[in-house]
Amino acid sequence: MNEKTIILLGPPGAGKGTQAARLASECGWPHISTGDILRAAVAADGPLGRAAKGYMDRGEYVPDPLIIDLIRERMAAADAKGGVFLDGFPRTPPQAEMLDELLVELGRSPAEAVLVEVPRDELISRLSGRLTCERCQHIYHLVSDPPRVSGICDACGGKLVQRSDDAPGTVVRRLEVYDEKTAPLIAFYEEGKRLSAVDGIGSQDQVSGRLKEAIGWS
Repeated sequence: MNEKTIILLGPPGAGKGTQAARLASECGWPHISTGDILRAAVAADGPLGRAAKGYMDRGEYVPDPLIIDLIRERMAAADAKGGVFLDGFPRTPPQAEMLDELLVELGRSPAEAVLVEVPRDELISRLSGRLTCERCQHIYHLVSDPPRVSGICDACGGKLVQRSDDAPGTVVRRLEVYDEKTAPLIAFYEEGKRLSAVDGIGSQDQVSGRLKEAIGWS
């Protein structure tokens, strides 16, 4: 058993999604986002996709067992043989236990979690400065990654807006919810001695280097 399953944890604005995609591209492992596999399954119109679509069309959460079935299917693909980065799952200790059971079933090594740590004031600054293109959904930042023309997307010329969940007051609440929901999951992996923490402050290259070191790939 040497296939790695790396779970990136961190608050909104920590950059874990960006880093997961970046590392996946560099090492050839898939970046498995639950949102992405749900959309792909629905588009493929297979049995699992049709089952998921029913819940999504009703505005309901897709049940954990169905999410696990989708992850099982994705992990069976040839490109997942060496390892995978998981983004968005698990979110709770019960989900983490279900993932552990799946990995045993698949004969894979136990999952490892890496927590990207960023101070609260930095997270608020990052999130409240974000702008999103209405057309192509590309994300900019007023300070660290501004568009060439104010209010206009470099990529497609669409209008840039601040999402309602990136407003300062909402950002604070999002971070509070993250603390409430994710603290037990962090404790789950910490107690199992399967949690590493890295500093999320610095350039993308610096943070990427720390993550590579944490997962033993550098």
